Amino acid sequence: MGLQDAIVKPHERLSAALTGEMDEVNTLIRARMASKHAPRIPEVTAHLVEAGGKRLRPMLTLAAAKMCGYTGPYHVHLAATVEFIHTATLLHDDVVDESGQRRGRPTANLLWDNKSSVLVGDYLFARSFQLMVETGNMRVLDILANAAATIAEGEVLQLTAAQDLATDESIYLQVVRGKTAALFSAAMEVGGVIADQPADQVQALFDYGDALGVSFQIVDDLLDYGGDASATGKNVGDDFRERKLTLPVIKAVAKADAQERAFWSRTIEKGQQNDGDLETALALLAKHGAMDATRQDALDWAEKAKAALRRLPDSDIRQMLLDLADYVVARVS
Repeated sequence: MGLQDAIVKPHERLSAALTGEMDEVNTLIRARMASKHAPRIPEVTAHLVEAGGKRLRPMLTLAAAKMCGYTGPYHVHLAATVEFIHTATLLHDDVVDESGQRRGRPTANLLWDNKSSVLVGDYLFARSFQLMVETGNMRVLDILANAAATIAEGEVLQLTAAQDLATDESIYLQVVRGKTAALFSAAMEVGGVIADQPADQVQALFDYGDALGVSFQIVDDLLDYGGDASATGKNVGDDFRERKLTLPVIKAVAKADAQERAFWSRTIEKGQQNDGDLETALALLAKHGAMDATRQDALDWAEKAKAALRRLPDSDIRQMLLDLADYVVARVS
């Protein structure tokens, strides 16, 4: 297998290996996003669910369950649960961030309105809990309910931390572990739990998901300052314009002199942005090596993910998940 096959698109190989199960997940998602009395619910949900996303999080649940030898039906319920939680958070996030574009398409709040996005997100959260309950497994209910709470907690923490120059890397990591990594780790963990795996193997699955999620978010934050808008579906500098203090800026602020700190205070804390400020921000990131340092952090977290996975028995699925960790950082490595 060549490097191109091993690294570039392992999620497609994973999807092919899980084709039957993913078809069941998609069928279940479409059935449960229906509403007899409120047709706007499936309209809004379909706009996001059918937008061509990789379905990475539900695939992680299916992969973990398959890697652990699970033969029952409930990994499909859990994978659909994970996707519903993810979709609900995206609907809410776009309202909070006042976003106009996601995955290269207009956001639901732009096409409909904020009220529709929030309420449909609430509906999907409720649907996700119904699916959890149907498994009859209190442990997975506990894991996914905790993940949902942690995601919300991370988003609220970001509201206060994102525009405060006192935010350091430890707070950033806490935000990322909440808003992104919590669902990655839960998606992996419940796959092992439903397969009744021993605690050490379930922990390895959790650790892989946690590290993969952190790496995934760091890469996303890095690409905001140096990515291709056509590939990312976002405009370069969106985080800067939205005054989000992400890891590249945190690293630059830590090394800033008084004049540079005044610039960051004006643009991020006070929101007084002028023409040319994004270019100045990019120059400061380059000056202090913030992009390279952030890139190295993403690579380090990908290595942590792979180290956790290697605590599990070797298999084709495990290799695909190892390759997935490489793929997450391939765009910036």
